[in-house]
Amino acid sequence: MILDRFRLDGKVAVVTGAGRGIGAAIAVALAEAGADVVLAARTRSQLLSVAEEVRRRGRRAHVVESDLSDPAAGAALAGIAVAEFDRLDVVVNNVGGGRPGPLGRSSTDVLERAFRFNVSTADALTRAGAEVMLRGDGGAIVNISSAIGRVAGRGFLAYGTAKAALTHYTRLSAADLAPRIRVNAVAPGTVFTSALRKLVGEEAMRERVEASTPLRRIGDPQDVAAAVLYLATDASAYLTGKVIEVDGGLHAPNIDLGLPDL
Repeated sequence: MILDRFRLDGKVAVVTGAGRGIGAAIAVALAEAGADVVLAARTRSQLLSVAEEVRRRGRRAHVVESDLSDPAAGAALAGIAVAEFDRLDVVVNNVGGGRPGPLGRSSTDVLERAFRFNVSTADALTRAGAEVMLRGDGGAIVNISSAIGRVAGRGFLAYGTAKAALTHYTRLSAADLAPRIRVNAVAPGTVFTSALRKLVGEEAMRERVEASTPLRRIGDPQDVAAAVLYLATDASAYLTGKVIEVDGGLHAPNIDLGLPDL
């Protein structure tokens, strides 16, 4: 059955930035599909809450409290997965971020930190994870990029540049790791998380964001999790080096021909 291709029974996944928001939704979705999950983030209390959700789905969870701005911490997760669950099949490089600020209020140091947090950590875990996967049955790696890595928006110089690099890193690493490991990415648009609430807390700002999105709503973490599940499973067995834009149509053609609404 086609739905069997969306299953991860007997598989083991590592999800970074798994304590809340998009990362938590991804971890739970993978567990619902049958995977045991290694959960990594900075805040132990948040990780324990997500781990409980994974166990409620009948799967095992292992919590790793770690500062993933350090690439070495990310690389260590591959070995932890093997030590705890004897294998590694799926890596989701979700951790990332960056300080908002335009060029005039940014610095080279801010840019370098954004690259380290968004690209270097993903690279470290990709390398370590690939080494494990190549000794086993292969696997799938999914990177969480961002729509701002493609479109230009004021105030996102460091973050957007780093995410653009992660997007192309996805394509290049996919070429190197094929055919046994598939590497793809998801590029979310505006997704309603606790971080976003701080930016769009005012109703006028939220309305502005929704009005600029063709689907006229802010995304939900589960919208991203569903795309990651697809890329992590055999449902996407013939995809590698691709980026799925989960952005409410932000990248769709925006041409108004003056025709009446359908």
